[in-house]
Amino acid sequence: MSEDESAAAPRRLIYGRRRGRKLSPTREGRFGEWLPRVSFTLPAPGVTLDPATLFASPKQAYWVEVGFGDGGHMFDLSERHPEIGFIGIEPYEHGVAKLVMRIAERHERGDHRDNIRILTDDARLLLKALPDKAVQRGFTLFPDPWPKKRHQWRRIVNADTLAEWARLIPAGGELRVATDVPDYQRWMLRHILAEPRFEWLAEGSADWLQRPDDWPASKYEQKAIAAGRTPHYYRLRRL
Repeated sequence: MSEDESAAAPRRLIYGRRRGRKLSPTREGRFGEWLPRVSFTLPAPGVTLDPATLFASPKQAYWVEVGFGDGGHMFDLSERHPEIGFIGIEPYEHGVAKLVMRIAERHERGDHRDNIRILTDDARLLLKALPDKAVQRGFTLFPDPWPKKRHQWRRIVNADTLAEWARLIPAGGELRVATDVPDYQRWMLRHILAEPRFEWLAEGSADWLQRPDDWPASKYEQKAIAAGRTPHYYRLRRL
């Protein structure tokens, strides 16, 4: 890479914890065996990543989840939609391990579907690498709210990432975002309404206070509700 290309390349930025407590020897062994089967790395800066190349066979469509946590939401969707290729991004090792274990256990039950790929890198770099109109549905669910004012620029739902989603999602496709943090709710809505290429699919409060039937629950969402917090669910259609 030339000096000019290196200077122009986006910086890799990953915030928050990447590792928690040590995995058990059994889980660490299975994780080490299975992660290479379902993970991928980013291409060089400036190189486009065709999502079809991540899978053994092309899929009907590709859905991308940024920050999948323990992977429960994405895994549930992968069970419901074997025809879809799912691309999940999560830097936290324990969350990745939980999803990898689910994939391994499914395989061991005799279900050999191959429709999940995992990236443990900066989500923004992946969004930039994917080609226009490559993602039929995107998800950013209960991301880190970065509540301190000096950290709010780290929030993953912002004008820049919404513009990337608008580039990646074709007309009629959908972006789903959610949070249980009041300040982030206001932040999200302000940025959503400022992006003219998305239409907010809400006609009444039930449309953002009740999770749709085709939107699986996540572990973090369940913890938020148990703690008395109110999740907000935003569905956005690409115009």
